[in-house]
Amino acid sequence: MRHFLTTEDWNEDELQAILDRARALKAGASSSALAGKSVALVFFNPSLRTRTSFDIGIAQLGGRGIVLDARAGTWPMEFTEGAVMDGEAEEHVIEAAQVLSRYVDMIAIRCFPKFQNWNAEKKDPLITAFAKYATVPIINMETIVHPCQELALMLALQEKMGQVRNKTFLLSWVPHPKPLNTAVANSALLIASKFGMNVRMLIPDDVYRLDDRYMSAAAANCDDHGTSFDVMTDIEAAYSGADAVYAKSWGALPFYGQWEGEAPYRAKGGGFMIDDAKMALTNNAVVSHCLPMRRNVKIADSVVDSPAFLGIEEAENRLHVQKAMLEAIARDMDAG
Repeated sequence: MRHFLTTEDWNEDELQAILDRARALKAGASSSALAGKSVALVFFNPSLRTRTSFDIGIAQLGGRGIVLDARAGTWPMEFTEGAVMDGEAEEHVIEAAQVLSRYVDMIAIRCFPKFQNWNAEKKDPLITAFAKYATVPIINMETIVHPCQELALMLALQEKMGQVRNKTFLLSWVPHPKPLNTAVANSALLIASKFGMNVRMLIPDDVYRLDDRYMSAAAANCDDHGTSFDVMTDIEAAYSGADAVYAKSWGALPFYGQWEGEAPYRAKGGGFMIDDAKMALTNNAVVSHCLPMRRNVKIADSVVDSPAFLGIEEAENRLHVQKAMLEAIARDMDAG
């Protein structure tokens, strides 16, 4: 039995096979890989693209998706082992994972960190507990990484650029009124480096460096491919010659859960919005964002509405890459 928790657990050839299959499905290939199978979609956080694309994709594969709103539609859940459950939680993930495994063939989880304690939350405790106690495959619909978004981004890049190896990928921090989850930024580093791109990360201050697990993984992937990984604070140098620009805002980990002290550092990024002047420094780069996106805060209208913007294509690709991933997991289940 194989889970889809993070692309760190899958090699480049395996991920490329999923992307190739996604491209075929996007072109009109049909599949009944989930015929007779059901998937529980458990949402601890809101969703538009993730819920819609998974629900429709499962149906297109002949399966049935059961959407569970864990914020209101199920019992409050505890996931800490040894917890004394005298608070709000009525059910422990130990039982929930086992019971759902008796009903469905796969369980997909969407659960953001609570912004309380990064040292605890970086262990991804809830989905890790589901993977430990479930007897069916567990799929990550976004926790502290977003592997499905990674695949959608890479498919969009390959469709537009062809071979991405040795191209320069810029992950740029962009402004936002409040601190956000680091999941998409973590994932952008993982997928760009895994596919042999030269990776740059532009941040307004070193406090915006990501967790060492993802920084180290990106550096190791680049070493394996003979490419470069650079963390930069100079806007002009970061954009110069880039082939792809990816916009994302995230909170600074040193202020995790105590965001008041982050304000002066966030202000240093006030000029980081992606605009025409920055894009003019690139090698006619494409630009994308995972969505939802604040126009004229993160990216200027003129860039979003230009042919260089891949955000809509990336969003559509969520449907196709998730179908290909579900098909691969179902094939592994049937073989096992």
